Amino acid sequence: MTGNEQDKMSAVKEWPGGILQVKVPLPFSLKWVNSYLIEDDEGYTLLDPGLHTPEAVKLWTQTLGEKGIGFDGVHTILLTHQHPDHYGLAGWFQQRSGASVYMSSQSHEYAVRLWGEERSFAADLTALYARHGMPEPLLTDMVSHLEEFVVRVSPQPNVTYLEAGSFVQIGGTEWQTIHTPGHARGHLCLYAPERRLMICGDQVLPDITPNISLVPGEDEDPLQRFIDSLGELRKYKVELAFPGHRNPFTDFQGRIDELLAHHGRRLHSIREMLADQRYTGYEMCELLFGARISGNTHNLRFAMSETLAHLVHLERQGQIAGELRGGVISYGIE
Repeated sequence: MTGNEQDKMSAVKEWPGGILQVKVPLPFSLKWVNSYLIEDDEGYTLLDPGLHTPEAVKLWTQTLGEKGIGFDGVHTILLTHQHPDHYGLAGWFQQRSGASVYMSSQSHEYAVRLWGEERSFAADLTALYARHGMPEPLLTDMVSHLEEFVVRVSPQPNVTYLEAGSFVQIGGTEWQTIHTPGHARGHLCLYAPERRLMICGDQVLPDITPNISLVPGEDEDPLQRFIDSLGELRKYKVELAFPGHRNPFTDFQGRIDELLAHHGRRLHSIREMLADQRYTGYEMCELLFGARISGNTHNLRFAMSETLAHLVHLERQGQIAGELRGGVISYGIE
């Protein structure tokens, strides 16, 4: 068996409950995002179709053909949140299938800010990064990097809003929508109480930690929102969880505890670093992530916003203090 044949076979897997996992390729270190196809009497619901790239389109064309699914067999597209690796192909699929696209209103508002015709997100984000000490050449690269995503989420879908607390029928099963902000404002998880299944988007991931980002115009303390959401999700009895990245997993509550412990350690490390010296957000980002962000604008954006989320959280709790000098904020313990 060739490497290509092996990759193709491993890209699609059926799980209990008739849920078809499709690993849609990504041009990032994450390698793939999970999409899920769930069949009912009328066709299929598609969750989080992936980023719009030639490789993703090729995989979907092959997968649907091999499964004997026409584009018109997809009647519903449901998005857990607006990040491009989940949202990007929604409009492309909608044009070919006529399917309705559902997501939360908060997620859609953010998508419009990111990629709409009057988008201002890149300017707002670089202004935030500048206040936290990021050098000018990196800010210029950041603007170009963000603009590159527009084509990867085009065409934009026509969206119908799906709000938390509602119930939806997917694959003959009733699923409850749960608002789980933190990784993304408006993020939705879906829970099937009869089967104890959870579609958790990027809120709970095995093996890796979801990115928690401070971004302009969104949650003022995204880390606290994430912690609160995990506390709420921990109450659900889950036998099998379907994440946005990596493979489905069973120990849902245990993984939540690991994520909470991870952020506890990260906060402790930052406090220790600030005990004797003040740092800007960018300097702290370099200390925390080092070589992983060198020369990689995509990784730098995630690392910078995650660093700021932790600094802002500590500041709001009164554990550190920010000081503005010369237009740049630095942090320390007073």
